[in-house]
Amino acid sequence: MVQAAAALDPAEVSLRYHIQGMDCPSCASKVETAVGRLEGAAAIRLNFQTEVLALRLDESRTPRAEVEARIRQLGFGVAAVEGPRILATLAEPEAPPLPSLWRSLLAEKKLKLALLIGALLGAGGLVAGAWPQAGAWPYLPPALLGLWFFGRKAIAGARTGSPFSIEMLMSIATVGAILIGATSEAATVVLLFTLGEVLEGVAAGRARAGITALTALVPRTALRIEDGVARTVPALSLAVGDLVLVRPGDRVSADGAIVEGRSEIDESPITGESIPVAKAEGQPVFAGSINGSGSLQIRVSHPATDNTIARIIRLVEEAQEAKAPTARFIERFSALYTPAAVAAAALVVVVPPLFLGGAWVDWIYRGLALLLVACPCALVLSTPAAIASGLAAGTRRGLLVKGGAALEAIGRVRSIAFDKTGTLTEGRPQVTDMLPLAGNERALLGLAAAVENGSSHPLAQAILQRAEAEKIPLRPARDGRAIPGRAAEATVTGKRVSVGSPGFAETLAPLPPEAAARAGAWEAEGKTVVVVTSGGVHAGLIALRDEPRADAAAGLAALRRMGVQSVMLTGDNPRTGQAIGAALGLEVKAGLLPEDKLREIGALKAKGPVAMVGDGINDAPALAAASVGIAMGGGTDVALETADAALLNGRMLDVAALVGLSRATLANIHQNVALALGLKAVFLVTTVAGVTGLWPAVLADTGATVLVTLNALRLLRHRGLPSTLPHPLPSPDPRSPA
Repeated sequence: MVQAAAALDPAEVSLRYHIQGMDCPSCASKVETAVGRLEGAAAIRLNFQTEVLALRLDESRTPRAEVEARIRQLGFGVAAVEGPRILATLAEPEAPPLPSLWRSLLAEKKLKLALLIGALLGAGGLVAGAWPQAGAWPYLPPALLGLWFFGRKAIAGARTGSPFSIEMLMSIATVGAILIGATSEAATVVLLFTLGEVLEGVAAGRARAGITALTALVPRTALRIEDGVARTVPALSLAVGDLVLVRPGDRVSADGAIVEGRSEIDESPITGESIPVAKAEGQPVFAGSINGSGSLQIRVSHPATDNTIARIIRLVEEAQEAKAPTARFIERFSALYTPAAVAAAALVVVVPPLFLGGAWVDWIYRGLALLLVACPCALVLSTPAAIASGLAAGTRRGLLVKGGAALEAIGRVRSIAFDKTGTLTEGRPQVTDMLPLAGNERALLGLAAAVENGSSHPLAQAILQRAEAEKIPLRPARDGRAIPGRAAEATVTGKRVSVGSPGFAETLAPLPPEAAARAGAWEAEGKTVVVVTSGGVHAGLIALRDEPRADAAAGLAALRRMGVQSVMLTGDNPRTGQAIGAALGLEVKAGLLPEDKLREIGALKAKGPVAMVGDGINDAPALAAASVGIAMGGGTDVALETADAALLNGRMLDVAALVGLSRATLANIHQNVALALGLKAVFLVTTVAGVTGLWPAVLADTGATVLVTLNALRLLRHRGLPSTLPHPLPSPDPRSPA
């Protein structure tokens, strides 16, 4: 199942592997180092969160079997994969109904080793208690068992370029303790270390579960309609063009468009929007969304490997591969820190006995304990664990961030520039005001709708939607024609009716002073005014405007409370821009060409990090130029593929929620680093002073690693702005055909 990429050298292939058994980013680093030392291996990327290794390999220099053997030598499992590994779970049978925590714990292969070492340690304690003359020998079997298991991994790591691995530090400490006769402590060290490995594996699995849960949203089976009969088939077998049946209460099995039926669709699993959306023929639906009360027939538009959820998973996998700046710094720091700590431990062993008259056994013991304090796992894990949890928390609430670097940067922005159309506003005109000059508003709207029926112009669509909302029947019209840029005309009930600009209307008949004044006032508010004229007599005025999003003012207010400055950058005319800006209470810079927006972004960046929020298409240059680009979208390809982050709900409040999530993640990172370094500093002092020994040192390192992971997992419950972030992903609907 390994996919090959086209290359100039036919012997070079692209490989993807699932690496099993990684507990922390240090494990990933060991694998990358080992594979990187093989000839012909290039472009090596190992994502600790998704456990996927990607590389290019020249098989004329190193066969892929050697790559797999090198990874297994380090103690990890390896299996070839194709595409996003997480999608393969759709083809697997349902997991047994065990609680996820117990399932994770029982799945840990090191649990049996820990139980065996614990049993041997307990037996050794009984033997030592019954026969004190046995001395240190009863504790030797558990110590040697742990040393045999981890020592092999330490030697394999050293041979492949990672001499300062945690297994090496633990093995040296265990051997040293045995040589000085502290076998009970050596056995305790290997037991605590093994238990720590088990807990780290469980914690890592729990952290990965945030993204893995997305696969549970897509049914494993679908009802494909063949010759008029709905047959159950695997969801992975659906092809573009297939017709599928979605019953009331079912989860939608594929991306597609409705060809028959009407219903309300709960899209919260994909977009986070808690309110069901009414859908009818011709409208798109997303895999994983939940059908309401109506039966639907859907034409499949994307295969399972490329539906909305698959694309989200793929982008999250790529995001997790992009290391955050803090994570890169921590990795560089730990690469220097661990050898320095080993050197310090060696000095502790040698200097006091040689120059200060200290006892060799005492200072060897302290030096060995110091080696365990030097283990860097908690420090290395502090940032990626928080980033992974932050990414998962955002994804499950419709806030898709493409990498740790972007997630960190969003929390540091001091200003945010917004496009107007489709970002601050709904992106489509709406009827805002009407002034009948003859008859009432319904008659006025009915005339305009009759003329505009069949037109695709945005203003015409707004008038038709308002007429439909007010249940105004459309009267027949004939001889319709458009006068570009000026009006639309048609004959309605025997009279020639036009819907046009005030200037065009003046050519037919003078506007009454009251109407002219009202038109001027509406235009000053940034509205577009059309005049409806019937048989040469003005029937009334209709004002339309692309209105602000319902939550735009609240979203901007939330950003102000967070100390973030907002500004509108729009290519629209200054009058319209200022009218919208005044209603929302933000600074406006209007009439901007794309290069003008770039200049404004540059000016804002000179004052500090800046984010740009746009639709992901027209604002592409500004999105790219900003410190962080954020695309507004509703689960479309554009929203997922552009910018550094995408707001799947298309809600303004989610911009503030995204900033809040980023700041919470940054705070979590700082807490984790302080926790990891703080514990090490404390035990460094107590170890050198002789207050603590071997087993408290390894317990402190294991404890710090678990505490850092648990603290990072708190981000999965982050709610940001309570009114904007809906419930987490629901459990699969039991009525689904899956």
